[in-house]
Amino acid sequence: MRVRAYAKLNLTLDVLGKRPDGYHDLRMLMQTVALADEITLTPQERPGVRVQTNLHFLPNNEKNLAAQAALRFLRANSLEERGFSIDIEKKIPVCAGLAGGSSDAAAVLRGLNEMLGTGLLPAELARLGQEIGSDVPYCVTGGTALAEGRGEVLTALPPLPPCWVVLCKPEFSISTPALFAGVDSVRLRCRPDTQGAIDSLRAGDLAGVARRMYNVFEDVLPDRQRARVADIKNVMVQCGALGASMSGTGPTAFGLFPGEAEAREARDRLLELGGDTFLTQTV
Repeated sequence: MRVRAYAKLNLTLDVLGKRPDGYHDLRMLMQTVALADEITLTPQERPGVRVQTNLHFLPNNEKNLAAQAALRFLRANSLEERGFSIDIEKKIPVCAGLAGGSSDAAAVLRGLNEMLGTGLLPAELARLGQEIGSDVPYCVTGGTALAEGRGEVLTALPPLPPCWVVLCKPEFSISTPALFAGVDSVRLRCRPDTQGAIDSLRAGDLAGVARRMYNVFEDVLPDRQRARVADIKNVMVQCGALGASMSGTGPTAFGLFPGEAEAREARDRLLELGGDTFLTQTV
């Protein structure tokens, strides 16, 4: 069986505070886009799970979230005697703030549920996913949603009006623990208007959502990295983006465009500046 693992964007991302368990309470407006990894699930005679990808540096053992998802699914359904190979063609950039690994795990949960006829409901798959990573529950269902708690408390929302999306991941990666530590140590100067974005969604107002996009992690990026993300966002706005922001803990920046022509112009200009750049649409 082949399944797609879709990338996610954080249209808004706010960190509300640190929890007693060491995690952080978040409030995020999430959106799926068509950029996706392709996953093939193949039954094998021997019990266990084997993973391979088209990127040699990714783990092919239980450190891979897709393998963790398969093993947890089989254990939860008393199917440990079954075995599967998982082949992942990565198209979502790695360590980019786009939930590539979490989306792979969620796609494996959905695929095995269908292949094995176990009949688990999306909420049950999301609970399994919660044990793997905070973004996995959202990635199980995708679409447009408010995510709270660690990211596992989900509220479905009206879909974002269809639009074009340009994503650009600069040539560096960012330490997620360092960003959370930065948020804990400073007074944030700006927070996203998540409720205003939700109200705009309910009104079908794409521009209203785009105007309210913001990610508090942009405040605590190192200076050079913050400047690079800002440059990418500026190119997108100059080309006609209704709004631009950074996704997750970055460093990928993205813009929402009402038309394909403007989006293609932004994509082409960003390709000249370097980094991984993609033209896609919302799902």
